[in-house]
Amino acid sequence: MLRSCAAALAALSILFSSTALGADGPIVIKFSHVVADDTPKGKGALLFKKLAEERLAGQVQVEVYSNSKLYGDADEMQALLDNKVQMLAPSLSKFDPYTKQLQVFDLPFLFDDAEAVKRFQKREASNKLLNSMSGHGIYGLAYWNNGLKQLSATHALHQPEDAAGLSFRVQPSKVLESQFEALNAKTVRLSFSEVFKALQDGTVQGAENPWSNIASQKLHTVQPYITESNHGMLNYMLITNSKFWLGIPFAVRSELEGIIQEVTQAVNNEAEALNRRDRERILASGTQVLSLTPEERQRWREKMRPVWEAYEAEIGADVIRAAQAVNRQR
Repeated sequence: MLRSCAAALAALSILFSSTALGADGPIVIKFSHVVADDTPKGKGALLFKKLAEERLAGQVQVEVYSNSKLYGDADEMQALLDNKVQMLAPSLSKFDPYTKQLQVFDLPFLFDDAEAVKRFQKREASNKLLNSMSGHGIYGLAYWNNGLKQLSATHALHQPEDAAGLSFRVQPSKVLESQFEALNAKTVRLSFSEVFKALQDGTVQGAENPWSNIASQKLHTVQPYITESNHGMLNYMLITNSKFWLGIPFAVRSELEGIIQEVTQAVNNEAEALNRRDRERILASGTQVLSLTPEERQRWREKMRPVWEAYEAEIGADVIRAAQAVNRQR
């Protein structure tokens, strides 16, 4: 009797191991994203593929699908939940249906600069946010930064009042809609792949993007003015399907998590360098880039404070305080 039980347990163990490893070959990780290969996110996906397949040869195979070739903004999250893809790096604005706390990254003019955002991401409050969607089957792996956002428009935006009456493209985020409502402006939710055409044909008159996104999609060719507002950070969260990830054998998963840390550092460094280069390219193109004086920036921040207060209950006052605490002492 004991022998038969032991044999049954052994058989179950072998079956589980072969299922986790992939009975017909290596574990396949489909990594889908919506931007170009030469963006920080695109390069990060390719670097993850390279390192994973080098260090886990025969055990892991990574397939990268860029530029919405497999899934677009509207359907990639459901594809992950259905395990049709195993890795995504959506912007944090996409997680509103699963957690409200990540809205802290969308609050306009909350952080002084990119260094403040990086300091916050190292704090305990930010690390907890990576796990805030576990109840929905979403496993947060890392923050990938894509740079501070700038405002582009059909006319110059020096003061908050200058945006009144314009329509801006936004990602699906109530906070971002509230941001523009505070300026008496309108919003239109559009996927990233639709932004150029919408700006070109006048469906919207403005947008918010980091320098690298503006340059990669040539948005500055259809937007005559860019205000260097640095009003928010376009961050991505590298995520995976919880059940899939926790089903990977521990040794393989540990190696992949180490690779992700290495790739994350490379992505964030690349984002900083790329945004500096693309800012210079856009300046050289003749597009008018407007800088805010400290006094002008403070006016924008004061105009946006009611947005912080409106979402304090959803995000958590403690999370917002932790974010404010990383800013420079005034």
